[in-house]
Amino acid sequence: MDDNQSRGVGAPVQASAPAAGAAPAVTAGSFGLARQSQIFQDGLKGVLPALPVDPQALEQAAQAVMTPQARGYLDGMPGTMRANLDAFAAWNIVPRMLRGVQTRDLGVTLFGRQFPAPVLLAPIGVQSIVHPEGEKAVARAAASFGLPMVFSTASSFTLEATAAGMGESPRWFQLYWSKSQAFNASVVARAEAAGCEAIVVTLDTFMLAWRPLDLQNAYLPFMQGVGLANYFSDPAFRAELAEPPEQNPQAAVRHFLGIFNNPALTWDDLRWLRERTRLPILLKGILHPDDARRSLDCGIDGLVVSNHGGRQVEGAVSALDALPAVVEAVAGRVPVLLDSGVRRASDVIKARALGAQAVLLGRPYLWGLALGGEAGVSEVLGNLLADLDLTLGLSGYRNFAELDRSSLVRAEK
Repeated sequence: MDDNQSRGVGAPVQASAPAAGAAPAVTAGSFGLARQSQIFQDGLKGVLPALPVDPQALEQAAQAVMTPQARGYLDGMPGTMRANLDAFAAWNIVPRMLRGVQTRDLGVTLFGRQFPAPVLLAPIGVQSIVHPEGEKAVARAAASFGLPMVFSTASSFTLEATAAGMGESPRWFQLYWSKSQAFNASVVARAEAAGCEAIVVTLDTFMLAWRPLDLQNAYLPFMQGVGLANYFSDPAFRAELAEPPEQNPQAAVRHFLGIFNNPALTWDDLRWLRERTRLPILLKGILHPDDARRSLDCGIDGLVVSNHGGRQVEGAVSALDALPAVVEAVAGRVPVLLDSGVRRASDVIKARALGAQAVLLGRPYLWGLALGGEAGVSEVLGNLLADLDLTLGLSGYRNFAELDRSSLVRAEK
């Protein structure tokens, strides 16, 4: 294994991604055919795709180049992770014929902003453990397609540095609500200043779960100061330290560990956040319809149905299984998004048919990052969008507004 691979970095990848500003091509109705044709034409020259096209093969290739610590950190509770995947397999798309799908539009609108597809890049922290450029590489790849990226609070690079590579492309910010209200207020204000267009509050990680793989590896990247760029750079966080992180990094890490866990949070705390940002607020981690209704009572602007990618509660309900009841409870009053278990285009279509306005894509783009940095992420995103264009049309739909519950049937066991 070479030095790059030992750090969890794959060989360089030359991806067939559009240049920045080329996102409208995704909605032109021929993106999938054009990308498919290019791959076959390259094959005539003996050139194969830079990365595995199948998500399972992509995962296996990425696992092979990542360190054991990075693999363990990205994995979750085996039962809950499997439940997320099985939930998608439990639904089948019912293709419809002769419906004039020569022109397709993948676009969706959220909070008044038009996106090229119902796909956002989920917030994933400490991305430098799989590639040195981490979030900055992912941000550039997302921007090349005009897809929104949700920045994690626990990033390897500051949110400002990550935003710098995105131009005018959309970005949201995910908040881990710490015990330090000064830090919370400061980092939300920084997100607004960096052009973030929504705040996504992760509710399900007020404490770290008992994660067997991380414990077996005795590995938590935060203990090494990795993933704490937004904290160490924040003026409010720094003001709470006796010495700056540059002089005493271990004291800064200890302070982070002391404020990260926040199990005392209640619904009443949402009022504090609402008073401190003009941006739409979404709650991520909603799985019960009563929690969805309570969110609306608190004036929340959107929900993300998620079980944290299966990384927090072993035996938890899958996100997709929880989706219909949450959608019913919300009754169209705010957007509902779906996170956890999305691997391929058919998953996006199934989630949309069950009521999600959009999905958050997580691990697959990290696998691309591990294998090829920015170009690897672009390859994964381009393949997903091409598959989405073709699968939507082959299912008999011109756009996502035409999908509903009648587009699916339960798979026979």
